[in-house]
Amino acid sequence: MPASPTSQTQPRRPPLTVYLAAPRGFCAGVDRAIQIVELALAKYGAPVYVRHEIVHNRFVVDSLKAKGAVFVEELEDIPQTTQPVIFSAHGVAKAIPEAAKTRNLMVLDATCPLVFKVHMEAVRHHDEGLEILLIGHKGHPEVAGTMGQLPSGSVHLIETIADARAFAPRDPDRLAFVTQTTLSVDDTAEIVAVLKQRFPKIVGPHKEDICYATTNRQAAVKQIAPRIACLLVVGSPQSSNSLRLVEVAKRAGCPQAMLIERAGDIPWSVLEGIASMGVTAGASAPETLVEEVIDALRQRFDVTVETVTTANESIAFNVPRTLRTASAP
Repeated sequence: MPASPTSQTQPRRPPLTVYLAAPRGFCAGVDRAIQIVELALAKYGAPVYVRHEIVHNRFVVDSLKAKGAVFVEELEDIPQTTQPVIFSAHGVAKAIPEAAKTRNLMVLDATCPLVFKVHMEAVRHHDEGLEILLIGHKGHPEVAGTMGQLPSGSVHLIETIADARAFAPRDPDRLAFVTQTTLSVDDTAEIVAVLKQRFPKIVGPHKEDICYATTNRQAAVKQIAPRIACLLVVGSPQSSNSLRLVEVAKRAGCPQAMLIERAGDIPWSVLEGIASMGVTAGASAPETLVEEVIDALRQRFDVTVETVTTANESIAFNVPRTLRTASAP
């Protein structure tokens, strides 16, 4: 009996189990920052100026640009205006809002409340006369914002265990540390252990500075990593928490882990012959990009999706009071 036309033109797709990590994607701070831009546009109209990327995701930034947001690197790039100026979720140095005030700019601060908590901790420790160590990555805007809360030289950046071992304090009994919110939980714990071993009186946060979303997303990746051949992390190359997910997966036993921005970046050759893989997303990547990746996988594989949930998140942060009624001024 001759084969049907369908069997001739539709070769059987290989089976693929996709373990979908949960939680993944937007955290409360990112969601709040995006809401602030959208509500400002609704209330004040375009343009709304945003200093730096509101969050580290090109899709999000381009979507907001299409709605009338104008992204600039510095305040000097903004013309004299009565339109809102928004600071990104990563936070800014104290000098930035002070400069905005001298220009009478209308400022809306989208700094994540958990980043703001780190700022306040650093200021409090400084006011108590403690020498401050910041565990974080040089060049990240969150690190620049935290260090910029205090006079130059007041905060010492610790990036590695080697830095922790080499640091020479003014007084080993008068130290405190804070951390970037998007670090590897395990790497940070190792650095903190070295600091505590060297300086037993060092003061740390009452509650750890690495945010709940970073911690939860890393825990979910650790859960699926040993059972998959490859992990795709949807996120931006500029996103610290996304890059950490790649590292965490590899350390947890996943042979291949890589960062992609969108479905068009999927490395199909790496997926040849595999039977199981994982998908997650950094805290600034929208769920629509995860869905886009799953749809692309379905075009080439007979996909079974299994969601692996390690925590349930219900945290939400309020937007500034002035935006809670997004009506025209």
